[in-house]
Amino acid sequence: MTQGGPASALRAAGGAAPAGRLFHWPVVRRMAVYLKPYRTRITLAILAMLVATGLSLLTPYLIKIAIDQAIVGGNFPLLLQVSGLTALAYGVLFGASAAQSYMLGWVGQRALTDIRSDLFRHLHRLSLTYYDTHIVGVVVSRVVNDVETISDLLTQGLIQLLGDLLVLVGIVVVMLYLNTRLALLAFTVVPVMVILTRLFSRAARRAYRRTRSTVAAVVGDLAEEIAGMRVIQAFAREDASRARFAQVNDDNRNANISAMSLSFVFQPATDYLGTLATVIVLWFGGQAVTHGQLTVGVLVAFLAYVTRFFQPIQELSQLQTTLQSAMAGGEQVMELLETQPLIVDRPDATELPPIKGRVTFDNVTFRYNPDGPLVLRGINVEIAPGQTVALVGPTGAGKTSIASLCMRFYEVSGGAIRLDGTDIRDVSQRSLRRQTGMVTQDSFLFAGTVADNIRFGRPGATQAEVESAARLANAHEFISLMEQGYATRVLEGGANISLGQRQLVCIARAALADPRLLILDEATAHVDTVTEALIQDALGRLFKGRTSIVIAHRLSTIEDADLILVVNGGLIVERGTHAELLAQDGVYRNLYERQFVGAAGAVTG
Repeated sequence: MTQGGPASALRAAGGAAPAGRLFHWPVVRRMAVYLKPYRTRITLAILAMLVATGLSLLTPYLIKIAIDQAIVGGNFPLLLQVSGLTALAYGVLFGASAAQSYMLGWVGQRALTDIRSDLFRHLHRLSLTYYDTHIVGVVVSRVVNDVETISDLLTQGLIQLLGDLLVLVGIVVVMLYLNTRLALLAFTVVPVMVILTRLFSRAARRAYRRTRSTVAAVVGDLAEEIAGMRVIQAFAREDASRARFAQVNDDNRNANISAMSLSFVFQPATDYLGTLATVIVLWFGGQAVTHGQLTVGVLVAFLAYVTRFFQPIQELSQLQTTLQSAMAGGEQVMELLETQPLIVDRPDATELPPIKGRVTFDNVTFRYNPDGPLVLRGINVEIAPGQTVALVGPTGAGKTSIASLCMRFYEVSGGAIRLDGTDIRDVSQRSLRRQTGMVTQDSFLFAGTVADNIRFGRPGATQAEVESAARLANAHEFISLMEQGYATRVLEGGANISLGQRQLVCIARAALADPRLLILDEATAHVDTVTEALIQDALGRLFKGRTSIVIAHRLSTIEDADLILVVNGGLIVERGTHAELLAQDGVYRNLYERQFVGAAGAVTG
């Protein structure tokens, strides 16, 4: 688990939301690209919004006509006509509003899916360095939670903003047309509303950025604690784990309460100002009616317009909450989308032709960070096609780094790695990895069937080919004994399959992919001696005809290797066969004696 908990790690990984404005236009423009495929639906939604806006402005005026011309004048045919038009207007208004909501919801869900798909594809392009420095739970929060907030911004948010602004402008024009003096009196509360809104906006911007950061911390902590549950329980650290999660959970709760409290204060304040404007219209408008300066119909229409005038203002204030959250989430999503992979194909990269398997390290140096220490220093070695080469040495010597560079998971800092004389930086990563394969000590299996996991590298492989690969890996026997055989579902993390069996499935996966260069990273590090024998037998068949690089902790597994490279301190300090290295009084012999001679003495003693 991360020392100090995910909150500190989140800050270190750049998880805190950056400062910004209510409308961060680069975010809006970038996210609006996802609306382009749905222009037709959006246009129809805007048309429905315009119809609804126009009718919401028309209905109070129809009521004015009904009162002043039909009721006061006793014109019942006109009253019937106006009543019918009002009913029709409200019917069309409700229909237009429903159509607008449906189309925006339709577009929003598809835009949300498109953004998540792009994020997922982008995550595949990012180099492993990104995942070395970012918490998995925080990345998940970006793809799930932050994208959810953007959907509201792209659809209801922007369209509602446009509709409310049109309603406000329309109401101002109509009120000024009906009675300029009464309209100006009603608008006296607007400056107070503007000041209040600006204050709320500033506070809300900070509050909602904090909510995005804290919810990411909660997801990050939860993912970390679940992944480390075995360790937590093994060391009886449940109380400490709960306390750490309670802290990030409380931070998220407090951030959300703080953000909601702003709305709880702002909403009643806007309601009060709206009521105050209504009182102003009643007082001054009522006096004008009693003095014959204003008709009752105009006063009633004014009251309706004043109520509707503050309704979009209140909606805009509530919309700010949506916009604040969406902008905070959008900034995080855009930051992730703009994160560039450190390993990219060169513009002139070619497809790697079928290789024989000659691997050359030409004065290779490597560091994980530009300012970090050198992990590998001047590695020079040539591996012949079909040769099995073992990398041994103490922990942290640089063995896994050498293997990772072969797959181009990381970029060399100096020198070059060549396959059959071709610099691996001159070919596409996809074509390189199609001819290379790796089996790690993690033995990771995906959700799906056992057969699906074996054919992961060759999705089109037949069942016969899957079973043939399983036989080569000594996995067929135990798979056949499972209740559903190759159709057995693998639980998350392969929980229903033993560690050794998972490793055999991973070897079968590599065998089916048939790589020309095979890399094994501690493939037998965590298995019992019986399973180790099965794995060794399988690897012996798998090595035939292909170049193999084996990282080994148990030296007994690499005694038959064609070449053993002893790595220490980022350097190859010894090289030779097992017999040659034992004849030297060096690092390899010391490692061997520690494992075997010391163990034998302990047994006999």
